[in-house]
Amino acid sequence: MTKLLITRNLPESVIAKARADFDLTYRDRTDVMSQAEMIASLQDYDVILPTLGDLYSAEIFEAVPAPRTKLLANFGVGFNHIDAAAARAKGIAVSNTPGAVTDATADTALTLMLMSARRAGEGERLVRAGDWQGWHPVQMLGLHMTGKHLGIVGMGRIGQAIAKRAHFGFDMQVSYFSRSPKDLPFEAQQVDDLATLAAQVDMLVAAVPGSPETKHLIGTKVFDAMPSHAHFINISRGDVVDEAALITALQGNTIGGAGLDVYEHEPQVPDALRALDNVVLLPHLGTAALEVREGMGMMALANLQAFVDGAPLPNPVN
Repeated sequence: MTKLLITRNLPESVIAKARADFDLTYRDRTDVMSQAEMIASLQDYDVILPTLGDLYSAEIFEAVPAPRTKLLANFGVGFNHIDAAAARAKGIAVSNTPGAVTDATADTALTLMLMSARRAGEGERLVRAGDWQGWHPVQMLGLHMTGKHLGIVGMGRIGQAIAKRAHFGFDMQVSYFSRSPKDLPFEAQQVDDLATLAAQVDMLVAAVPGSPETKHLIGTKVFDAMPSHAHFINISRGDVVDEAALITALQGNTIGGAGLDVYEHEPQVPDALRALDNVVLLPHLGTAALEVREGMGMMALANLQAFVDGAPLPNPVN
């Protein structure tokens, strides 16, 4: 029976199926794997189901000259924690779980858009602190989101799901920055320059994959281009944004606010960010719904089963 390592705790339904189909070792913990654990895993298991934070870097692969492992079936659509090229050089395939995360991540983007625009986090803190003095006509005025201009950086599955919600649900005009034009069921304008897009919109959402090419894609130039009332939202990967540049923009009120679900060095969140009222901070809740996490787990197991059966992987990334 194929030896499988699951590196982090997952929903019980996923673990039950994994136990039935594989010779399972279950690392039922929330913390990420150490370098020593990752090196050992490549030596001891046929297949591995890792997730965000399990940093299978080039150095890890180099430390194992002849790995036993032949597939890393990542739990999650983002796989920038795995050096896929280094894995491929060692004969290790990598898969992910696209599709299963699309709607949940788009819902989180809309949550952050509304919370940031309407100052919901700031308002809740006011009430919880016992400092609310009652309603008045100019209390905590925010940005009315309906009918505004939305810019999306990265128009893949998730970007398109965000655009659909914004257009049909909030009557927003949509523009986007992407490598190629997209065929969408509503009007949306592709903009070739990111700073130009930033200058046009009331709200800018990052929805690109994390990779060396997208690291610090959004920084000072983009924030300086944004109108002073505009809000920035990130549901992609933390290092897509130059976090220091974002902090500077928020401290100087050169943008209207921000909503973040991811951070450049998570779980560390800079004190300077936590001290600001004009940013909403979520603890990477993008896909945090039981049925979504179950779907992700079952998709990862489907990739593993296909590998065992000698069939093409449903979701290969290298």
